[in-house]
Amino acid sequence: MTTLAVTQPFLRRLFERLDFAPQPVGAESKRVLAQWRAMRRGVAPPLAEMVSALRGGFAFRKLAGARDYELLRGAAASAPLVSLREGARLGACANRRAAVRLRRLFDEILRVGEPALVEFTLVANGRDIAGVELLAAPLALADGTLGAVAGALSVSPFDSAAPARPARARAESALALFALGSSAEIGENIAREIGIALSPHEERRFEDGERKIRPLACVRGRSVYVISSLHGEQSESGADKLLRLLLFIGALRDAGAAKITAVAPYLCYARKDRRTKPLDPVATRTVAQLLEAVGVDAVVAIDAHNVAAFENAFRIEAVALDAQALFARHFVQRIGQAPAAVVSPDLGGEKRAELFRQRLEALLGRAVAKGFMDKHRSMGEVTGEIFAGDVAGRTVVILDDLISSGGTMARTAAACRANGAARVCLAATHGLFARGGATLRDAEVDEIVVTDSVPPPADAVAALGARLVVLGVAPLLARTIERLQSGGSIDDLLEQGP
Repeated sequence: MTTLAVTQPFLRRLFERLDFAPQPVGAESKRVLAQWRAMRRGVAPPLAEMVSALRGGFAFRKLAGARDYELLRGAAASAPLVSLREGARLGACANRRAAVRLRRLFDEILRVGEPALVEFTLVANGRDIAGVELLAAPLALADGTLGAVAGALSVSPFDSAAPARPARARAESALALFALGSSAEIGENIAREIGIALSPHEERRFEDGERKIRPLACVRGRSVYVISSLHGEQSESGADKLLRLLLFIGALRDAGAAKITAVAPYLCYARKDRRTKPLDPVATRTVAQLLEAVGVDAVVAIDAHNVAAFENAFRIEAVALDAQALFARHFVQRIGQAPAAVVSPDLGGEKRAELFRQRLEALLGRAVAKGFMDKHRSMGEVTGEIFAGDVAGRTVVILDDLISSGGTMARTAAACRANGAARVCLAATHGLFARGGATLRDAEVDEIVVTDSVPPPADAVAALGARLVVLGVAPLLARTIERLQSGGSIDDLLEQGP
């Protein structure tokens, strides 16, 4: 394999990566490489055959007696780099840097006689705007000599354009806010609440699944907040997201950030916070050690599975938020003048449910009953049928920190109905819906209320329909960040609500 380590210096200056054993990531690059390999005759495919079959790529032919190339096909495919019509010379391109980049790459491809994959950053008006994956492969002329090149571009725009160099233009702001992966939407909402813009970052995936991630804004001397909800989803697991967060925090620390706060609305592995069997891992503590090791100064989470275990796992500031004020305001409107009850689906969540019951009681100005369901989980099997509580004729709110498969909530709802509940509502901060809402599709519940700490999966939205209500946590997180930045009280915020 030939890489930049053994490439001529002028090419190393033009490309961030050059590989003569290409494994493209982009769809266009993959398609063109597959065509090239299928049509290869000896060293390279014939020019005429490749051009006639080319779809989604481009082809250049070297001009005899000149260090220049003519565009034969693919004006649209090559447009992100060079704006040329078919038949025009590469040397006539207005973007001289791009033309030189392509010409020197094509010369190297024809010299080596193998396809190559290169990566570099696309720059416009002094700003990094996208990552580029460029595939180039040699083609044979009629006489058998290598004299043309086929290629394809895959352009991945950065989440937002990097700031114009030098990045000190934003040095007046002491706060930087990043949002990673699928947390981009909630990050935008938080930034809007605070009145700032999300800071840009770059993320790339390599063909073997490894990734590179870095900030594209100056963070030296600034307080940095990284939004990343660590739930698993179809495209990546919670472990994938945790690793990405660790890599990004490491990059921030290397870049001179003064203080780094990880804001994880949903914190992965928080359910395994104690040993229930011999030799069990205490996963919450291990996650804490990983975050501390890369240099996090504080961690913020909403409704960690066990607040005491969450706070005790960290030797740094651990901010335990809850969504009780959001749920209370919502259910006060839903309950109205009807009698109400709050039920915990297991004894482990009884304290959480009792605090919520007291808050709801204060807002309604009258007594709210309570109840609980017995539950024991072992080897993935849930047992326990004991139900206690006064729910007859009442609007019941079954409160938990999360809904995973939905089995616990469904069995508790059935028990409430069997004991005469008039209406049954489910409330959980984190709607994971691991089975796409299938378990709750036919459950006798009137409403299922979650927050957007975890964006509900599309199949759960379809399965639950209008019964599913999603409350936004961006105001809560925005006010928390503001108070962490200014030294305000988090306890007052939780008491009063955002």
